[in-house]
Amino acid sequence: MKSDIEIARECKLAPITEIAAKLNIPESELEQYGKYVAKVPEKLIDDEKVKKSNLILVTAITPTKAGIGKTTVSIGLALGLNKINKKAVVALREPSLGPCFGMKGGAAGGGYAQVLPMDKINLHFTGDFHAITSAHNMISALLDNYIYQHKDEGFAMKEILWKRVLDVNDRNLRYIVTGLGAKTNGVTMESGFDITPASEIMAILCLAQDEQDLRRRIENILLGTTIDNKPFRVKDMGVAGAICVLLKDALHPNLVQTTENTPAFVHGGPFANIAHGCNSVLATRLAMTYGDYVITEGGFGADLGAEKFYNIKCRKAGIVPKLTVLVATTQGLKMHGGVDLALIKEPNLEGLKKGLDNLDKHIANIQSFGQTVVVCFNRYATDVDEEIDFCRAHCAEMGVGFAVNNAFVEGGAGAVELAELVVKTIEENPSAPLNFTYDDNDSVEVKATKLAQKIYGADKVIFSAAAKKMLAKIEELGVGHYPICVAKTQYSFSADAKAYGVPKNFNINIKDIVLNCGSEMIVLIAGEIMRMPGLPKSPQAERIDIVNGEIEGLS
Repeated sequence: MKSDIEIARECKLAPITEIAAKLNIPESELEQYGKYVAKVPEKLIDDEKVKKSNLILVTAITPTKAGIGKTTVSIGLALGLNKINKKAVVALREPSLGPCFGMKGGAAGGGYAQVLPMDKINLHFTGDFHAITSAHNMISALLDNYIYQHKDEGFAMKEILWKRVLDVNDRNLRYIVTGLGAKTNGVTMESGFDITPASEIMAILCLAQDEQDLRRRIENILLGTTIDNKPFRVKDMGVAGAICVLLKDALHPNLVQTTENTPAFVHGGPFANIAHGCNSVLATRLAMTYGDYVITEGGFGADLGAEKFYNIKCRKAGIVPKLTVLVATTQGLKMHGGVDLALIKEPNLEGLKKGLDNLDKHIANIQSFGQTVVVCFNRYATDVDEEIDFCRAHCAEMGVGFAVNNAFVEGGAGAVELAELVVKTIEENPSAPLNFTYDDNDSVEVKATKLAQKIYGADKVIFSAAAKKMLAKIEELGVGHYPICVAKTQYSFSADAKAYGVPKNFNINIKDIVLNCGSEMIVLIAGEIMRMPGLPKSPQAERIDIVNGEIEGLS
């Protein structure tokens, strides 16, 4: 089969004005970035139309390092729905350069189920990530300057919580010292870099309801504590307006298209293992304004992306999916059934049977939110019918819908079975109102315990001394009502990346807490998770090149 980028190059793209016309978006409202990309103003969101739209969340079982194909399923479902004459729109996150040049090589779908132009989407796109990076680091520079310029007046920071960000995997920047050398180089202090998808500015952009809400959230960013124990925020420097200027264009959702010219909004890109893992509220609501069926996704497994989609995004945005699609693969199930990673592509019915415990746990978790769930089996070339039929029978016994997705190879035609199941299920058995895992008024400790026990299956949550110190600050600031966002490995329900399947008898250790007063959530750092990833031994950058004017190596 051709590579993703070869398929992308062969697809005939429609001018973005034609894609907008399909949705009845006037050309005059578009801000075009070339022929095939445009920004759409959020003022076009219609709350009444949003209420009538059928929102569908796509999530997955606990993933393998080879991935599960969630984005391919999301795009494929949109293609399949359009094949059966339904007006569908897909709303996805923007890829980060870190994974593109690190492990993944791209994140715009795959095969004949991609969002296009994939090279632009995977690289600089409309500059949203650059704007977020610049805005975040502008705050860092302004804070350092404020400390330097006011130190002779007795101003000093007791604790600085604000770091820097870069959209590159760079482990050497996790912990650094700044301001070395002459006094004119600033005040010497410890700092470090997170990756841009972990930036609070990214979370703010993805949760902001409008430009005014963006400004309010930027002003409320907590930068640290002064020497006299007072909270110091962006509004105390008087620079929120300047930061909003940098984010003015980035706030508007991006309109692109799929391999079959289906409209797609691609906007925002927080990771789900270190942030909340959902595309922007504005893009989702804009898609719901113009699509009868809107497909979106939460990153990684349902214990991360879906949980955060429900408990954070839906809670704050007031939206509820009519249905959740849970993606599974034979490879993923076998891994969770104890099959060696080198052998998961080979037939192994016994290993697959054992791995169904992971699937069942995710189904139960999704149903605990009041969601109706259907299982989508994402087909790979190495799959055998016997194993797929066994999974279909297993889901039938549980009363859960099941469909095979083959959109990677066949495009929309390969997702018709899934599309028909989705439409039928929404018509006959739509989801109930959301039942959140915890209440706003629960303490942070109670929220973490409820989440760890109900969703992960943990025994208890243990907070480190550093985390307990932040718990005291949270209580002092009166922000304990914020939802929690757990940063942990994506490869297990636990914080141990090698504890596959459904681990038992484990605790969740919270090493630290990051307080995001702008995005209004509390990030709990579990286990050894890093907010700045490193590069693998053989990064994808070694295979990315430009040959005769064409980009190669993106996927």
